[in-house]
Amino acid sequence: MTSITKPKVAHPSLPRNDLGLTRRDYEGSMSTLCAGCGHDSVTAAIVEAVWGLSMRPQDLVKLSGIGCSSKTTAYFVGAAHGFNSVHGRMPSVASGANAANRTLKYIGISGDGDSLSIGLGQLSHAIRRNLDMLYVIENNGVYGLTKGQFSASADLGTKSKKGEANLQTAIDPVLLALTLGAGFVARGFSGDKAQLIPLIQAGLRHPGFAIIDVLSPCVTFNDHEGSTKSYQYTRDHYHAAVETDFVPRATAIEVNYEASAVVPLHDGSQLRLRKLDGAFDTSNRAAAYAHIAAKLQEGEHVTGLIHASAAGEHEMHTQNHTVTTALNALPYAELNPGQAALSKLMARYC
Repeated sequence: MTSITKPKVAHPSLPRNDLGLTRRDYEGSMSTLCAGCGHDSVTAAIVEAVWGLSMRPQDLVKLSGIGCSSKTTAYFVGAAHGFNSVHGRMPSVASGANAANRTLKYIGISGDGDSLSIGLGQLSHAIRRNLDMLYVIENNGVYGLTKGQFSASADLGTKSKKGEANLQTAIDPVLLALTLGAGFVARGFSGDKAQLIPLIQAGLRHPGFAIIDVLSPCVTFNDHEGSTKSYQYTRDHYHAAVETDFVPRATAIEVNYEASAVVPLHDGSQLRLRKLDGAFDTSNRAAAYAHIAAKLQEGEHVTGLIHASAAGEHEMHTQNHTVTTALNALPYAELNPGQAALSKLMARYC
């Protein structure tokens, strides 16, 4: 994973937050993702969210696995702590780090392939533990790094770049999270930063596990058969000096809507979005599940805060009665109370 360092140049009139920091202070390396990738819009939303919360960069921990989405952590809050784990294993790394130091804020960036296939078991148990973190899934329905195979979130009947139809039902991360008891569940769209930024801020403030499924279209692997922007169409219709692949430049998809919208994607297909209204009861898990499932049957992806339980309800540290002091800050005398204390403990098991 390579990144390009951004020049640290900021205009003196840039607005500053309560810490006296500008948005530039929350940026990371230059993105190496495809031009127009929705993931970069998610990065911009995260930068805006943490700047708006006046979070100290050194108080944030960024974690990721493997995939296009997992490169995102390099592109925001360069002064934060970070760990790029192996495929699907980010939740267990986050659990260990959080157990050791509960004073920091944790944000995990993952993808539909990283979370819903190889990492599905890890994600499920992070939800069960109610790990205190924000978990962002950048959901594009394909494995971008390995040339666009269907991921577990690909909708039934959707076509690949080769024209093949997906014959397997999708795993919806929102319904999964609701089923497993997640305390904060939301869905956003990478092109709607006005909605996504406050969702990220709310997720970071939520005590316990918060998950946001962000629909983030892939601009490279929607060039399926029949698209005039596909590699094959270009080779068939234009004289080429050499057979070489290229990544077509495309603009990021953005939308600003009140209640519902039909968003045209780069491949000519459409994404139907519907925002929850103010009367929606986010405390009723069963009603939220039924509403999301019903809208999916109608081909609509509901966005907004879907469910939020009572603050701190069964959070991991509450469940395990851990000490309030971070483990890495406990004095040696408490961590090693001596032979007498050890003998007394062992006597309970003899």
